[in-house]
Amino acid sequence: MPVTDRVKQILSWYPSDNPGTLANLYRLLMTGGLAGTGKMVILPVDQGFEHGPLRSFGPNPDGNDPDYHIQLAIDSGCNAYAAPLGQLEASAGKFAGQIPLILKLNNSDTLAKVDQPRSALTGTVEDALRLGCVGIGYTIYPGSGERNRMYEDLKELTAEAKRKGLVVITWSYPRGAGLSKAGETAVDVCTYASHIAAQLGAHVVKVKPPTAHIEMEESKKVYEKYPVKLDTLADRVRHVVQCTFGGKRVVIFSGGENKSTEAVLDDVRQIAQGGGFGSIMGRNAFQRPRAEGLKLLTDVVGIFKSA
Repeated sequence: MPVTDRVKQILSWYPSDNPGTLANLYRLLMTGGLAGTGKMVILPVDQGFEHGPLRSFGPNPDGNDPDYHIQLAIDSGCNAYAAPLGQLEASAGKFAGQIPLILKLNNSDTLAKVDQPRSALTGTVEDALRLGCVGIGYTIYPGSGERNRMYEDLKELTAEAKRKGLVVITWSYPRGAGLSKAGETAVDVCTYASHIAAQLGAHVVKVKPPTAHIEMEESKKVYEKYPVKLDTLADRVRHVVQCTFGGKRVVIFSGGENKSTEAVLDDVRQIAQGGGFGSIMGRNAFQRPRAEGLKLLTDVVGIFKSA
């Protein structure tokens, strides 16, 4: 398939990157059911590490097999598959070249209860190259007392990844003692988190769908002085994208906790309507029986394709 004008436009937003990185970003944008549209759907499966195998794969025990997930991503027309080191090492060789891979470089578990979360580095840029990945993934927690260390680590990883021709995808999830639970998905906080990830050099930013809650008093004053339409999820998605370099960075939105099929698709329609670049959806897909998960991801791809 020849490169589309939309993909050319997106690639033009990264003029400082080398041809290797641009080629891998091209692969992300030209793979699967959304090839050439400038949109993407990614299947991430780091939940086994983050939440444990029982909570993650108990609803669908087939998910204990790493091959299950990468095949699901391929069959549903996803743009890419993202996972931690061990999971990719178990499958990358068997599926080499069939779908772009993203190595999730940091992870945490739920065994420790901490007020100021910070994920551990569990992989390297060299691992990503060895496994044939197009990019690396890294989670930051804006709002955590450990945020500065995460930002500094990401700065070093980003410099190395770009030097070696890889794409950088940043999970920007506000969390920590500085925020209320509602504040983790507040529209002003999600907007800020997306902007921070872009400032740290991410090519692709992943954030949670924002609620209408406004967390910071300083934000409330600005919204009162310069009103922004925030009534619907589509409105809020549009606001997040606009605040992320004027829409010149790819911003995708997570699927969140398991919910009904119609609720998932309603969120996706709103994200597409608001100009979101796509979805990164894990539990809502792989915790369903394979046929249901496959149909859900295919439907999500269809919504973004028709947007």
